[in-house]
Amino acid sequence: MPHPARGTVTLHDVAAEAGVSLATASRVLGGSSRTVAAGLRERVRAAAERLRYTADASARAMRRMSDSLALIADDLTTPSMAVVVSAMEREASTAGAFVTVSATRGDPERQLETIHRVRALRPRALVLTSGRVSADALAGRLLAELRAYEHDGGRVVIVGDTDLPFHSVGFDNLGAARVLGRHVAEKGHRRVAIIAGARQAAQSARTTGFVDGLRTGGVEESAVRIVHCEVSREGGFDAARRLAAEGLDGTDAILAANDLIAVGVLRALREAGVMVPRDVSLTGFDDTRLAVNVTPRLTTVALPLAYAGTEAIRLALGEPDAVTHVTVEGRLVVRDSVR
Repeated sequence: MPHPARGTVTLHDVAAEAGVSLATASRVLGGSSRTVAAGLRERVRAAAERLRYTADASARAMRRMSDSLALIADDLTTPSMAVVVSAMEREASTAGAFVTVSATRGDPERQLETIHRVRALRPRALVLTSGRVSADALAGRLLAELRAYEHDGGRVVIVGDTDLPFHSVGFDNLGAARVLGRHVAEKGHRRVAIIAGARQAAQSARTTGFVDGLRTGGVEESAVRIVHCEVSREGGFDAARRLAAEGLDGTDAILAANDLIAVGVLRALREAGVMVPRDVSLTGFDDTRLAVNVTPRLTTVALPLAYAGTEAIRLALGEPDAVTHVTVEGRLVVRDSVR
């Protein structure tokens, strides 16, 4: 399918707009190691932004979008993201497109820089996968960069919580976590620790849902302890080891923000001589392969991760139409780790 061309903006145009020499503009936008005064640097970058200039290295001679799809994710090392990316690649291949992947660690500045660089490759669509993407991020600069890419003929899809005016695929983390929290409470648990991961939107929604579900099931909010950690096995291990060292103080259940953290928690408890679920119940979230490859198998929430990845690519490659927001729900999976 043909894509709209954009007018060619050259480095000469940017230099003229900024009122600087061509050499200065080239040093600022071409990654030169030579130092340029801060004032001149800002003028060149502002001019480039106004003119929507990108250093179009691989597509300078092209006048239409390529058949690539750019995926920009927070973290490519988690099992859940592996499922999403795999589904995206399968769906893209059916349309004759291929996926390029970049990681930003969820840092808005890195997201902005990556989007700007990816625009130079003129991908057909850009899929931004992140725990939370806000319209006011970086004082609106992230939104402006995405709008400029869309103006050039690209399609933007967000996977995750967002208020941006683009196609999106989100997860009902709040509702799914509420169901899991209530299940744990209804099994008779009354003192609960939540290993909440980092202070990000996805984990925050899950934490809120856990607490709501526990309260609905009869747990006093004062009996719920929230611990933040790195979103990794090591993060879960360190958080649980600290809990065990301090004394669990009657804690009879631990709810982890995802399966990866839960596996780290399980190891730390085992090393401390605390048995799951005999002494403490444990739950995960996402239902990745990790959940069934440990002993005991984890009670968790299954999110349709592959469906989310597939749906994101369908939106990216679909016909132009009204902005679509898709929300996918989780499903409680009861296994062996809850007493």
